[in-house]
Amino acid sequence: MRETPRSQGTAGDAEPVLPQPRPGCALAHTTGASGSGSPHRSDGRPPQTPRGARHTDRHGGPGTTPPVPGPPTVHSPSAPRAPLPAVFALLALIALLALCTWQIAAHGPLRAYDERLGRAIADSALPSPVAGFLADLGNTAVAVPVLALALGWAAWCARRAAQPRGWLTPLAAAVAMAAVPALVVPFKALIDRPGPPGPLAGETGFFPSGHAATAAVAYGAAALLLQPLLRPRLRRPLLVAVAVLNLAVAAGLVRRGYHWPLDTVASWCLSGLLLWTVFRVSRLSHDGRSNPDPHEPRPPRAAPGDPG
Repeated sequence: MRETPRSQGTAGDAEPVLPQPRPGCALAHTTGASGSGSPHRSDGRPPQTPRGARHTDRHGGPGTTPPVPGPPTVHSPSAPRAPLPAVFALLALIALLALCTWQIAAHGPLRAYDERLGRAIADSALPSPVAGFLADLGNTAVAVPVLALALGWAAWCARRAAQPRGWLTPLAAAVAMAAVPALVVPFKALIDRPGPPGPLAGETGFFPSGHAATAAVAYGAAALLLQPLLRPRLRRPLLVAVAVLNLAVAAGLVRRGYHWPLDTVASWCLSGLLLWTVFRVSRLSHDGRSNPDPHEPRPPRAAPGDPG
């Protein structure tokens, strides 16, 4: 029952007025109010807005608490960029190639040191048959079939793994191999450098070395093709073996008197630019593959009936 205030008398017999409970106070917990014992709002609305009663904001975006104006921002995926060390390595290759070409064409001091070093290597204790074998590893009859085998295996593995862009890397490697004579032959004709003393003495057109470029691109591209197919512990030894093999080919070429040292260095610079292109295409191809790495552990599958 609602209490009513008593009438006030005179100043002598006045009694204090007791507080009166009133229903409808905001967030009241007073006994006797409507919904006693639980918080309630003074405007008669429920304490929480039902999900279906929420309205979008003025820009059409979903309503949130606190409200965020405008629709949600969606960032489009950007293409992978080359890391900064790779950019510096490319610039270094281009600068070294330009330096070698300039010194050889202008008969600079670097050319004199190069010829002195070449004669010293030609007179070294490396056996001539071993040097000839190492030099022959740069022939197209030896290096190109190795790359062809790697191309076939990589294409077959990509098809078996149902990679959507698995054909990109083998195609890039084949184009890089075809680009070797297209780049080396004009350089040879432009510089027209005489050969070292030896079986090819008196001839010209030795800068850069076609054998060194063929070996670097063929074996390097084969390593890039095979690296994702190998176990992680075998990938680094493969790259080291390819680097040592190219050094051995260059040593054999200089020891047998087929080229000067800077001829092979210039070929490595050209090959590095081609192999970097193959590497970037390989990264692009592997970013969109359905089975990234057969040797990487896969996440556990959710049991039937689990929410996630």
